[in-house]
Amino acid sequence: MGTVSGLILLLHIFDRKGAGTPEATGPVIVIPPRNSSVVAGSSEATLECIASARPLEELRVTWKRNGVPVTSGLHSFGRRLTISTPTSSDTGPYVCEAALPGSPFEPARAQAFLSIIEPPYFTAEPESRILVEVEETVDLACVAMGVPPPALQWYKDAVSVHKLRNPRYQALPAGGLRIQKLRPEDSGIFQCFASNEGGEAQTSTYLDVTNVAPAFTQPPADTTVTDGMTAVLRCQVSGAPRPAITWRRGNQILASGSVRIPRFMLLESGGLQITPVFIQDAGNYTCHAANAEGSLRASATLTVWNRTSIVRPPEDSVVIKGTTAALHCGATHDPRVSLRYVWKKDNAVIAPPGSSRIVVEKDGSLLISQTWSGDIGDYTCDVVSEGGNDSRAARLEVIELPHSPQNLLASLNSSHSRTVMLSWVRPFDGNSPVLYYIVELSENNSPWKVHLSNVGPEMTSVAVRGLTPARTYQFRVCAVNQVGRGQYSAETSRLMLPEEPPSAPPKNIVASGRTNQSIMVQWQPPPETEHNGVLRGYILRYRLAGLPGEHQQRNITSPEISYCLVTELIIWTQYEIQVAAYNGAGLGVFSRPVTEYTLQGVPTAPPQNVQTEAVNSTTIRFLWSPPPQQFVNGINQGYKLLAWPADAPEAVTVVTIAPDFHGVHHGFITNLKKFTAYLASVLCFTTPGDGPPSAPQLVWTHEDRPGAVGHLSFTEILDTSLKVSWQEPLEKNGIITGYEVSWEVFGRNDSRLTLTLNSTTHEFKIKGLSSLTTYTIDVAAVTAVGVGLATSSTISSGVPPGQCPRPRAAPCPGPGSAFPQVGAIGDEEEWVSLYEEENEPDTQTLEIPNLTPYTQYRFRMRQVNVVGASPFSQSSRVIQTLQAPPDVAPTSITVRTASETSLRLRWVPLPDSRYNGNPEAVGYRIKYWRPGLQASALAHVISDRLEREFTVEGLEEWTEYELQMQAFNAIGAGPWSEAVRGRTRESVPSAAPENVSAEAVSSTQILLTWASVPEQDQNGLILGYKILFRAKDLDPEPRSHVVRGNGTQSALLAGLGKFVLYELRVLAFTRIGNGVPSSPPILERTRDDAPGPPVRLVFPEVRLTSVRIVWQPPEEPNGIILGKEPLEGPAPPGAGKNVHSLAEAPEAQLIFRILGAGERPLICPLLVAERPAPPRDLLVPQTDVTARSLRLQWVPGSDGASPIRYFTVQLRELPGGQWQTYSSSISHEATACAVERLRPFTSYKLRLKATNDIGDSDFSVETEPVTTLQDVPGEPPSFVSVTPHTTSSVLVQWQPPRDESLNGLLQGYRIYYRELEYEGASATESKTLKTPSALRAELTGSRSWKYRRYEVLMTAYNVVGESPASAPVEVFVGEAAPAVAPQRIQVNPLTASQLEVTWDPPPPESQNGNIQGYKIYYWEADGQNETEKMKVLFLPETTVKLKNLSSHTSYLVSVSAFNAAGDGPRSGPRQGRTHQAAPGTPSFLAFSEITSTTLNVSWGEPAAANGILQGYRVVYEPLAPVQGVSKVVTVDVKGNGQRWLKLRDLTKGVTYFFRVQARTIAYGPELQANVTAGPAEGSPGSPRDVSVTKSASELTLQWTEGSAGRTPTTGYVIEARPSDEGLWDTFVKDIPWGATSCTISLDKLRQGVTYEFRVVAVNQVGYGEPSSPSAAVSAQVEAPFYEEWWFLLVMALSSLIVVLLVVFALVLHGQNRKYKNCSTGKGISSMEESVTLDNGGFAALELNSRHLNVKNTFSKKNGTRSPPRPSPGGLHYSDEDICSKYNGAVRTESMNLQEKSGAASESEGTDSGSEDAPPQHSFVNHYMSDPTYYNSWKRRAGAAPHRYEAVAGAEAGPAPHAVVTTQSAVFAPAARGARTPLTGFSSFV
Repeated sequence: MGTVSGLILLLHIFDRKGAGTPEATGPVIVIPPRNSSVVAGSSEATLECIASARPLEELRVTWKRNGVPVTSGLHSFGRRLTISTPTSSDTGPYVCEAALPGSPFEPARAQAFLSIIEPPYFTAEPESRILVEVEETVDLACVAMGVPPPALQWYKDAVSVHKLRNPRYQALPAGGLRIQKLRPEDSGIFQCFASNEGGEAQTSTYLDVTNVAPAFTQPPADTTVTDGMTAVLRCQVSGAPRPAITWRRGNQILASGSVRIPRFMLLESGGLQITPVFIQDAGNYTCHAANAEGSLRASATLTVWNRTSIVRPPEDSVVIKGTTAALHCGATHDPRVSLRYVWKKDNAVIAPPGSSRIVVEKDGSLLISQTWSGDIGDYTCDVVSEGGNDSRAARLEVIELPHSPQNLLASLNSSHSRTVMLSWVRPFDGNSPVLYYIVELSENNSPWKVHLSNVGPEMTSVAVRGLTPARTYQFRVCAVNQVGRGQYSAETSRLMLPEEPPSAPPKNIVASGRTNQSIMVQWQPPPETEHNGVLRGYILRYRLAGLPGEHQQRNITSPEISYCLVTELIIWTQYEIQVAAYNGAGLGVFSRPVTEYTLQGVPTAPPQNVQTEAVNSTTIRFLWSPPPQQFVNGINQGYKLLAWPADAPEAVTVVTIAPDFHGVHHGFITNLKKFTAYLASVLCFTTPGDGPPSAPQLVWTHEDRPGAVGHLSFTEILDTSLKVSWQEPLEKNGIITGYEVSWEVFGRNDSRLTLTLNSTTHEFKIKGLSSLTTYTIDVAAVTAVGVGLATSSTISSGVPPGQCPRPRAAPCPGPGSAFPQVGAIGDEEEWVSLYEEENEPDTQTLEIPNLTPYTQYRFRMRQVNVVGASPFSQSSRVIQTLQAPPDVAPTSITVRTASETSLRLRWVPLPDSRYNGNPEAVGYRIKYWRPGLQASALAHVISDRLEREFTVEGLEEWTEYELQMQAFNAIGAGPWSEAVRGRTRESVPSAAPENVSAEAVSSTQILLTWASVPEQDQNGLILGYKILFRAKDLDPEPRSHVVRGNGTQSALLAGLGKFVLYELRVLAFTRIGNGVPSSPPILERTRDDAPGPPVRLVFPEVRLTSVRIVWQPPEEPNGIILGKEPLEGPAPPGAGKNVHSLAEAPEAQLIFRILGAGERPLICPLLVAERPAPPRDLLVPQTDVTARSLRLQWVPGSDGASPIRYFTVQLRELPGGQWQTYSSSISHEATACAVERLRPFTSYKLRLKATNDIGDSDFSVETEPVTTLQDVPGEPPSFVSVTPHTTSSVLVQWQPPRDESLNGLLQGYRIYYRELEYEGASATESKTLKTPSALRAELTGSRSWKYRRYEVLMTAYNVVGESPASAPVEVFVGEAAPAVAPQRIQVNPLTASQLEVTWDPPPPESQNGNIQGYKIYYWEADGQNETEKMKVLFLPETTVKLKNLSSHTSYLVSVSAFNAAGDGPRSGPRQGRTHQAAPGTPSFLAFSEITSTTLNVSWGEPAAANGILQGYRVVYEPLAPVQGVSKVVTVDVKGNGQRWLKLRDLTKGVTYFFRVQARTIAYGPELQANVTAGPAEGSPGSPRDVSVTKSASELTLQWTEGSAGRTPTTGYVIEARPSDEGLWDTFVKDIPWGATSCTISLDKLRQGVTYEFRVVAVNQVGYGEPSSPSAAVSAQVEAPFYEEWWFLLVMALSSLIVVLLVVFALVLHGQNRKYKNCSTGKGISSMEESVTLDNGGFAALELNSRHLNVKNTFSKKNGTRSPPRPSPGGLHYSDEDICSKYNGAVRTESMNLQEKSGAASESEGTDSGSEDAPPQHSFVNHYMSDPTYYNSWKRRAGAAPHRYEAVAGAEAGPAPHAVVTTQSAVFAPAARGARTPLTGFSSFV
């Protein structure tokens, strides 16, 4: 400190030297004193303070302590303060103050604190030795003082107590050590150390723990207690360690340190406390005491008396004066004691007087009769007995009627003219507080009526408001208490209220535009109560809506007039209109403004910029712009496009176009006349009418094809010519440029000839016809666009001359008659006499009248004279009359209601004879319209001539229509039928009520208003409205409120949730059902209200000075929760409640701290809390069970020493439902709860749990199952349908309601029905079905039911009641379809295309009316869905011919009858088959593997077999002669199994003509095709240098590749032939490209035969030119060793038995040979093999053939056989049979063959070795014409014999046979199972 001071001093000195006289500066403490600490008794303490000032010499430094100057110990001019030998009294703050005396500067101050540290010393120490017993608690004292206060630390035996971590060692706050439950090991030295900064002190003691045997200080004693009280059995024991006390009763331990049984508590003193005591607790109890030093016991007897208690205490009673009061006091007691009743009134014992008014009954009841006010008081019943005393008190009140109020005065209120002030004097209340006062008034001497029904009891005056001005009033008042209404006061004098202007406007203001310049306004007077005087008239004011202009007024001076026509208004302008009433006091309030438009006017300007052009021959396009808006004068409803022919202005075509407010408008007029000049114009129209049209513009429609020519006729009909005439078409549609005449033989399109004539020609003679031939002749006009519609007719040419004899006349002269006859063309012609010409024997021409149009006729004639009739002439050719429009309309037209928007029309179609034209063009036209409307009729066209009914859709609901029908054909339409009327069904409204609005009027009410549904959308009679409302986001389904009637258009929804957002809709309903709800839904929230209480309030943490509260938000917030207000309470007397307003906290928990007042500590008992016990005794009284609710009762369990806060109820739906929480906020005080929202007739179980501050209890025991009561079914039956059953009954069918909506046991159904009338409704009748399983019922009525409409609806019912009704269903009674099908159906074939069907009508009783006809359904037996057809017979005949059927086809036929009501059931199907016919053409003809000499031909099965296919005929011939010879080859193939042939004798490059036809009973048409023998152009060239090398067992062919064709070579084929001039045939196929050699096993060839080979290259084009033949090579194989003679000899000698067996097998084998060769008689064996034909897109064939063996030729190693004789049945030839020798067979196979065992017939071991099947596309050729060999092949594995792969479903039949010609080779397989080989035949043409 000195160094720093010196440094500052030098600075001051330096400062003085550097300046003159400095200026004075204030004192500043440069270095302040520092806080210091010293130990008491040390030498000294120093504080230093250095200050600066100017002038420095005047600076004074002083020290102060506690404001007192310090004078001693100052050094260095006061800068240093020294305190010698400091003590604790020197402790404190010291202040250094630097000042300049006499200067204005403030002194500078600094402070330091001097602390004196005192070493610790003990103020309390433990004794040096402490002796205690075990299990005791000892406190070791140790209190030390010092500065600062010392820290204490305990040691036991030199080990810190903290390190011992003994929970029984507890440091006391004052510093001592407490040891609990002492043990012997606690003995030892305990040291207490006290230390602080001043030093350390210690003290110690020795703790000695000893043991003492137990001894009774107070043994148990006999005790008597009363039941329900607390019994204490004393047992005080001394000993160390503390003895363990155990109480027993018999062998049962009741209480001990480790055992605790409810009600039995071991006291700290050792006694046993029983709370409460029960009677069964009486007996002997034993107290056991034991410690380590010993044990002892003692017993006592507990006697328990039944407690005397009042079980029926008196209750507070209020009785009416003069009645009897009864105060009960029933008690129970122990029979060993007696009891006595003592009654007191106001603590005074009642001594009953001699009278009988006050009586004490034997059961303790007190009866007081004739009560009066003196009996009022507190009554106490005391029960006195040795078993206990009990006392109960109750109060008796005697009440009476209140007296009448006095001094009633009435006076007018000066500030409120409609208010009267009443005052009165409060009357006597009759000892019962006045509940309220009633104020009655009499208005204008009318009867008294209550005006104020609930005036507060504290009131003695009231303002009577709501009175009506200009009326007189009288008043009276009475008081009401609990007893009733007292006497009325005296009436006041009569008061008159002054008159006022009307207080309400006129109501129901309605304004409607009357004209385009006037509006009619109507209203009703204000409510009579709002007149406020006598009405004098009305003021009506109006102005333009939305504009701020002044009102115009009209004064209606008569109150009787409630309308006004406002005139001189602006066209189509909206006005705002108000009406007010006035009386003598002035003008009342105006009504709300109503707005209305004046009516629209017609536009005054036409559309602008109109452009027109023709789009096609029938359409004109319009383009225009709308007229200026100010000239529209209304709402632009659209535009009308006008067009009319220039020469016919009256024929105007109008098309209406909807307005388009964006861009240029456009539209079209269609269906105009073609090639016609039209004037076109456009106008705009509004609702009142049309505006002026635009200027007409001339437009020509385009030219088009002309219409049909007219009046087609024929003259000059000869055998080879006829003349056809016609007229110009009515619809030229352009400039006729000519006519096109076409003719053809009827049914043959290929004979058609056409000729074009000029436009001036109208007749033409057709020549070159064939006689007696029917021709179809067409004539059509031609324009520049093309040929028009042809007029067609069929006519027959004439008879050649000399073939038609004229009728011969009778030999005698005289007048005669001509009798022509006519016959219809058909299967059964019948000649009918049509016309007779009398007395005209020389007539050459006759006109036959009354023929049917469009019908074919033949005519024949004869003459008659007086002698007789001549024979008939030959019939004429077929003549067909021309078409004509139908001449009749459909008959029996009826109309029925089909639905709300449709009508069903039924009629009898025209019979065939009345078509008058082509049946395909016959149809019907329906026209319908609404009677009384100017709108044009609408039409529907039905193109099906057989249709009998049609439903007209798209009609208006509940509207009457008129309908007509006509028939039409291609020529025109027939007459219209008579009009019929029908009305559509009533429906639900198709629109919602308009102007729906909602307003919340309170926290639980919403007011809705709406306007009615537009009239055009009501669709029936509006019966009322439904309001659908639901709490948004809360209610899953909306609730409904019904407002009956159409007059009320507002509703007040009450009982709503507070501050809840509701979604509201309004709909109208008719008797049919609900209409469309309003959309979008209106959202409205009820007003807010005070919130409900928070729920689930718990106190999980309770301390001495704070409590934590946790809660959940209110279940009914009723608004936005702004905060919480916890209340602290209960408060002490005189203190108010402390309310803390808290902001909303998400965690919803608060902590309160309770601050104590004064020094008294807060003492709270310490209880161990736990979770509560579950509630018990759950009960659901059956009387409290309803259909949707029940009441649950329970008894609360133990609260676990913590108050119960709430209960939680759960329920479970039986049998398999899950537990669901019903409510978790049931009050803690509740012992019952109503459970609602249950399902009717459903079983439930319930359980309950309680919650306190600690947590939830376990759930209680479940209740017994409880079943809710039944309720009415919630849904009606569904899918209700009503159909006529008979002419006087209907069939009702339905589906039951869903099970979940039954709400009980379904008992049955009720069917309600009533007759429907347009003008009203008849009474409703019903039918009850008591069978709940029924799903149909028949309603039968009397004959009066017929031809009436009925409405039917259904309900389901149970024991409670009926369900809602189903939607009504209409039905027309009187018509019913036949109930039974026709009987005895028979189907017989007539021809290959006709079946005859006959039947009997349904039984008469089931026809339900006149049978109008039959429907015949027929279909092919195997394809009903695809082939079913129907023929309608409109006559009640019972036979019909089905024509145009498929040949040889099974048909199923079913017949149904029909009448006017509909079709009856169909009969069961009956089967019939048509006869066979010639088949159709084969489906295809294909060629494959075409070489220069061979090819494969294949064909497909006919698509129409028309019978059983017997075979095919194949004919082929060259198109040009070959070497001068034209050879025709015919091959007949029997059966349908094989459809291919192999041909080998073709000539290179020659084109052949092939024909194929199938045969059933006859041959069908041919299928033709041409094919040219190879090689094809572009095929490869011939391979070169072919050579053959032979080895011991193989032949190897080698060649060199030839020239390539158009495409690369893809492979090779090897052909072979025997060298003795056999035919070439394919030997090896499918040799891959690139190969130049091929090895062939000699086993494949016949032994001993010489062969030649050649190679053919193949590419995608086809087979190429074959190579030159190779050198001839013999197929002889060198004999192996086993064929040597010596080997055979050895084998014969050694294997004789084997040889004999072989011989025997050969003998058996030889017996199986069945066929002989025609020359040798040898048999052959056969084998099957598969062959595939493939040529690009041609399908493949799989063939079967035989291995043919001939002796000595092509011999295989196992022997040879001679060929058999051909079977005659398999052959057909053109010239003659040639029997020639057969050759052996050469195998054809591909390069990749492997040997495999083949399938051989009867020669398995001889003719076939192990050979693999060839691959697909292998084909083996048979050579027929060469007598030296046959070729054979083997069937491909897995292929079916005689099957062509690409044709599925071919009928199985005999395999085909082949016919071959000489020098021609044709192959086809033999019949299946036959051994006949293929033979060759020749045919030359």
